[in-house]
Amino acid sequence: MDSTSSPSPSPSSPFELVSSALGRYIPRGGAAAAAGSGDTQGDRTTRQRVPDSPATSPQDQILGAVNLDRDLRITRCNLDAPVFAGLDAAAGSPFADLLPPGDVPTVTRRLRQVLETGEAHVARIQRLRRGDGSELVVSMSILPAAVPQESLTVSVIAMARRLHLYAAETAIGTSLDIGETAQSLAQSLLAWGDVAAVDLDFAVWTGEGVIGQAQGRIHLRRAALVPDRAWPDGYVTPGDDLPSDASRLLAQAVRRDDAPQAIVIPDRESVERVLGGPRVMRALVPGDRSAGVACIPLVLEGTPPVVLGVAEVWRRADCPFRDSELLDLQELVARTAHHVDLARQHQREHTQVLALQRRLLPRTGGDTIEIASVSQPATPDSAGVGGDWVNSFPLPDGRTALVVGDVVGHGLGAAATMGQLSTEARALLSAGLAPDEVLEHLDETVSLLDDAESGLAAGYSALGSTCCIALYDPVSHHVALSSAGHLPPVLVSPDGHAGPLAVHPHPGLGTEFALREPFDVQTFGAPPGSLLALYTDGLVEDPAISIDEGIDRLADAVSTVHPWDALQQAARHVVSAVAPVHQRDDVTLLLARMIGYRKGDTATWRLPARDDAPARARAQVSSLLRQWRTRDGTRDNALLLVSELVTNAVRFATGPITVRLIRTGHGLLCEVGDTGNGRPRLSRGGLLDDGGRGLHVVHRLTTRWGVRWTDTGKVVWAEVAR
Repeated sequence: MDSTSSPSPSPSSPFELVSSALGRYIPRGGAAAAAGSGDTQGDRTTRQRVPDSPATSPQDQILGAVNLDRDLRITRCNLDAPVFAGLDAAAGSPFADLLPPGDVPTVTRRLRQVLETGEAHVARIQRLRRGDGSELVVSMSILPAAVPQESLTVSVIAMARRLHLYAAETAIGTSLDIGETAQSLAQSLLAWGDVAAVDLDFAVWTGEGVIGQAQGRIHLRRAALVPDRAWPDGYVTPGDDLPSDASRLLAQAVRRDDAPQAIVIPDRESVERVLGGPRVMRALVPGDRSAGVACIPLVLEGTPPVVLGVAEVWRRADCPFRDSELLDLQELVARTAHHVDLARQHQREHTQVLALQRRLLPRTGGDTIEIASVSQPATPDSAGVGGDWVNSFPLPDGRTALVVGDVVGHGLGAAATMGQLSTEARALLSAGLAPDEVLEHLDETVSLLDDAESGLAAGYSALGSTCCIALYDPVSHHVALSSAGHLPPVLVSPDGHAGPLAVHPHPGLGTEFALREPFDVQTFGAPPGSLLALYTDGLVEDPAISIDEGIDRLADAVSTVHPWDALQQAARHVVSAVAPVHQRDDVTLLLARMIGYRKGDTATWRLPARDDAPARARAQVSSLLRQWRTRDGTRDNALLLVSELVTNAVRFATGPITVRLIRTGHGLLCEVGDTGNGRPRLSRGGLLDDGGRGLHVVHRLTTRWGVRWTDTGKVVWAEVAR
């Protein structure tokens, strides 16, 4: 049949695109001619020679293509270049016939994955089996058809030496994850053998610095192993530590005369002599056929050079390593050792950032509030470690601080800024500052950090970072909240009504002076049983919906949390239900369930600022402590403490005095509020001095005491142990 009268396949199909790149041997009659005859020889005789490309001769051709149907059987092929001689790619035969038996499960899984998802699988090193039992190393890509789930095109490139070295180095340098880097190196090394492994020094694997090779310190961990198959019991697979004897022997073998060198052990008998015991043999030797091994050290150049690990290539004893092959292996490993060290440094940064984020995670809330949080980076590698942070901690005066922030950017610069802002916020809140005052200080800090000359993070800008601070008072059951450019928290009342709080918008931290606005403090009721959700924008920002719709979805999800649900599990459920499917930013959620103090555990009195106020306060407190059955020593200390605090308030302030007593799980909390604005300070004077005597008494009687500021004055609080 003449090709001009036959329907031709679509020129846009992957097979035709690859075949066009070949410039030679296009099948006559398209797919029908290839699949319509069961005679393989006849199929080959119907091929039509296309003039060679001026740049490519038949002997230099290294690119081929195979088309597969849904059953992974060959429908067409273009493997007539001399380099592919011996590959039996007959139409109608399974593609698995071209693979070594051990690689069939892995490659079949990849083929079906591309068939189902329509996503290409590009440039993986693979071996193809010739009819005489020999093997050809190729770079294999799996391309989906234009119509999903219809067919596949497998393109193969025979790996010439220089092309393979270039492709290998390019692939290895694409990731800063140390595991992926080692896996890419092992994949490339497979071109020279049956099994390839990469074993790294444990300090390299964890991101630590390796400055020497002191004896007794050798500890190797398997970082990569190819091909992916079932291995016998006792064989070391990725993530496993090599036995100490194996680590020592490998390290000694590649470090002869105190200099790293590549070695070749040609056969099983020699391997047994070098490795010794059966335990080490089981751990390192992949099988009976792969008995010879080349060990190449991964060396970080320096004075002295540092061995980061060992790359091993195993092959059959009847295929010994030639000198040229050993040089190729050494060249490849030498070219890529610095990528391993870059991944090590990145791993160290990743570990430091994660450690910092773990330290910022909220602890348990205590008796008056229950806390749960979820932090989910956008990507699992170190590049995905961002600046989202949450924190919650009890304040000395019995309140609880809830803080959430979003620092601009990712990586160590963002993490350093995140840690500084979180620590500063905690210190200022513990010192008694109001949320708006804390945000004013954070705003100034971000502005200073952006100054490349005097800032602590030169070259990194945190301008536009956001923060939200909420203070929960377990006595009044109110939340005082202040926000700097952050999305509004969601509050669920005990009756199940949920919605975002009406927070006054603010441009964020570090804005220009002319655009700065005063930070507001807004107070909301949060009775026992209420649920407060603080979050970062990554949880509710989805390109498919508006930000308001995202917040409404969050409110609906939080409203389904029942009072008896475990809060940590509920937080994870909310994130899974609300977070965008294609997550582009870090996701952070903090849930706080309000419990508060029972009504019978607190008491408040308002007294006029008169000379009889201390006596009246003592009488009220004494009566209450008898009802609480407080022991005599604690009652005496509390009465003396209240008397001194009220006396100081009468002496140095004006207006009414508020006395509040709280029974906590570990003591009594006494608070005395007044309208004065002076800060009580403990002087160096003693108990017999007139000035400051009251504060010395307070200091001796209490476990801790302090001051917090209010809109009308101040509150001096002190805690007495029960």
